[in-house]
Amino acid sequence: MFHRTLSALAAAALIGATAPAIAETAIPFTLDWKFEGPAAPYFVALDKGYYAEEGLAVEISEGAGSLDAIPKVATGAFPIGFTDINSLMKFIDQNPGAPVTAVMMVYDKPPFAVVGRKSLGVEAPKDLEGKVLGAPPPDGAWAQFPIFAAEQGLDTAKITVEPVGFPVREPMLAEGKVAAITGFSFTSTLNAERLGVPADDISVLLMADYGVALYGNAIIVNTDFAKANPEAVTGFIRATAKGWKDAIAEPAAAVEALIKRNPAANPETETRRLQLAIDGNVLTDFVKEHGIGSVDAERFAKAIEQTKSVYEFKAEPDAALYYDPAYLPTDGSLMLQ
Repeated sequence: MFHRTLSALAAAALIGATAPAIAETAIPFTLDWKFEGPAAPYFVALDKGYYAEEGLAVEISEGAGSLDAIPKVATGAFPIGFTDINSLMKFIDQNPGAPVTAVMMVYDKPPFAVVGRKSLGVEAPKDLEGKVLGAPPPDGAWAQFPIFAAEQGLDTAKITVEPVGFPVREPMLAEGKVAAITGFSFTSTLNAERLGVPADDISVLLMADYGVALYGNAIIVNTDFAKANPEAVTGFIRATAKGWKDAIAEPAAAVEALIKRNPAANPETETRRLQLAIDGNVLTDFVKEHGIGSVDAERFAKAIEQTKSVYEFKAEPDAALYYDPAYLPTDGSLMLQ
């Protein structure tokens, strides 16, 4: 009996050793920005095996701004990315037929902001007139600044815009070389504080609070890849939602996954940055009711009309080109609470 059992086990082991492993779908995933707090949920999903459970081998890469991520996905270099949906709309308009669309809204309320210093005279939108504004050309917040300016009736001719690189944006604000900068609220605010700008000297003009009715960052896909791998896209969305749910429940623990990839980051700062993103951009009343990922059709139509007020579309804008909800899972996994 012992020998027969041993032989059976050996045979089973041999079969296991020679049987082909179940292939995972490789998913290079590009973020819009660096490995900071708001990127933690994706690493949580990676470390907890949520992507692997969906049969996905995900590799996460840093980005260099929203405008950097879109062409990476459109060309197929990355099948999935994370970017500002408003920048995506303009890209598709300028590149008709580009195989890229959004499939999961993440920042239900966009973090686009003008971050200024009170000591340099910036506390309200009108204060920007007569001042120097630092703006990185690829920045998603800068892309929406014309809408913000139009809604607030700003005379842009009275604002000196200084094109700056991302690495020097907050340092120039800290040094007083510019009075304000465009950026994501949770990024620029904490970076400025880290550089020594007192918190009570910082004014954060969140564009969404000043008439900008737009959505923010979303998961985008290469549509050719999505059509060929619909289950992979849905699985990626489901796993990502799980990562965000865990990050919302335990932000500090989520940041631990981030620190593994960016040891130079300050855990306390990045936990605060993640919490700012959760409270201000992700876990809105709409998301609490409907779950993460979807958009309100009426609001999206309004956002498109608002974009039309400051951007001349070459073709009539079509919401179906910019956002496709067909890949969202329907098993309740998008609910974050």
